[in-house]
Amino acid sequence: MLRHAIRKAAVLGSPIAHSLSPALHRAAYAELGLGQWSYGRFEVDEAGLSGFLEEVRGDPSWAGLSLTMPLKRAVIPLLDEITGTAASVEAVNTVVFGEDGRRTGDNTDIPGMIAALRERGVEKVESAAVLGAGATASSALAALAVLCAGPVTAYVRSEARATEMRGWGERLGVDVRIADWAEADGALSAPLVIATTPAGTADVLADAVPEAPGTLFDVLYEPWPTPLAAAWSGRGGALVSGLDLLVHQAALQVELMTGRSPAPLDVMREAGIAALG
Repeated sequence: MLRHAIRKAAVLGSPIAHSLSPALHRAAYAELGLGQWSYGRFEVDEAGLSGFLEEVRGDPSWAGLSLTMPLKRAVIPLLDEITGTAASVEAVNTVVFGEDGRRTGDNTDIPGMIAALRERGVEKVESAAVLGAGATASSALAALAVLCAGPVTAYVRSEARATEMRGWGERLGVDVRIADWAEADGALSAPLVIATTPAGTADVLADAVPEAPGTLFDVLYEPWPTPLAAAWSGRGGALVSGLDLLVHQAALQVELMTGRSPAPLDVMREAGIAALG
């Protein structure tokens, strides 16, 4: 349990102005009665990360940090330890400061993905498809290691990305099969599709949504719905959004940093919706 004097947390990244994390965490603090807690937002790039960590290390009021791109891998050499979950994808999105000043890195993206899918009734699927091959795709594979009983087809644009996804599959124990992005419309027939691509990339697939789609997990949350998500919903398919992921991973961060559980998921989701306008 973290000591009561700790009252500060924040999200770091670059760019960071768009982050919804402050709205989510502050809503949780208010609901939990943690009136002395604050949650900030700091523009920090890889070059400035070490200095920021050293500065806050000397202040015992700091509870922890949320990290977004490009810091999730850059932070690892600066920590005292990381959890097995973070090590599995070599990415840290949460740093918790212990009473002795130790800095522990964790990853709440992976359990957040699992929780978001289970909230929508996805407990187990026989196969899945992943659109994209970036950092979020590796977290998706880690989640599918728990939820998918069979093969996962990754749709990528280059051989380098294909090699990377095969490597993550071997590491995570997932049967990853590679397909060219030009054939990405074939992904949409899978019982679970996880779209990890940047905004606009998957828009071209909206017209290819099948008559009876399964579940689409689109990790974007702004703008929402994406053209693909709107077409999917229009066909009666189940949707999981990037906001669902953001809320679940933030709830886990709140629990890790405050020692209070469970985090107020519904209140945090309402705060996220309000912040998006």
